[in-house]
Amino acid sequence: MSNAFSLAPLFRHSVGFDRFNDLFESALRNETGSSYPPYNVEKHGDDQYRIVIAVAGLQEEDLDLQVERGVLTVSGGRRERVSDDVTYLHQGIAQRAFKLSFRLADHIEVKGAALNHGLLSVELVRIVPEEAKPKRIAINGQQPALEG
Repeated sequence: MSNAFSLAPLFRHSVGFDRFNDLFESALRNETGSSYPPYNVEKHGDDQYRIVIAVAGLQEEDLDLQVERGVLTVSGGRRERVSDDVTYLHQGIAQRAFKLSFRLADHIEVKGAALNHGLLSVELVRIVPEEAKPKRIAINGQQPALEG
C-alpha cells in the first residue's frame, strides 16, 4: 500500500506556478527519498515560512546550507571527533551524513538560520518585487471617469 497522496484537490483553483505549492510538495517528496533527518515545513503568515530540521548531536560546524538556482540544500554529518574515553553500550542517536534539498518558489529567499536545542530552523521570506505584484486591468481599456 502506498502512503503517497496528491495535493491536487487543494490547489485546483490555481493556474500556473503556485509559490507555496512547489515548496510544500518538494518537502513532502524529498529528491533523495530519505526520511532522515525528520523535518517540518511551516507557514507563518502570508509571506513567511520556516523549515525545521531535527539534527540531534550535530553542531554548527557539522552543517552546511547553500542556495543555488532556487534550490536550498542542507547537508550535514558528524565530523570525526577523537574520544578514546567513551565506550558506547548503545548508540541510538543517529549521526550519519544527510543531504536534504528543497526547491524554492519564485521570490522566496532565505532570511537566516539558527541551531537551537538540536533543531535547525531555516527562515524563509517571500519578497515580491513591485513589477511582479498584481495590477488592476481596465475592461475595454477605459479608465473610470473622475468626478468632481
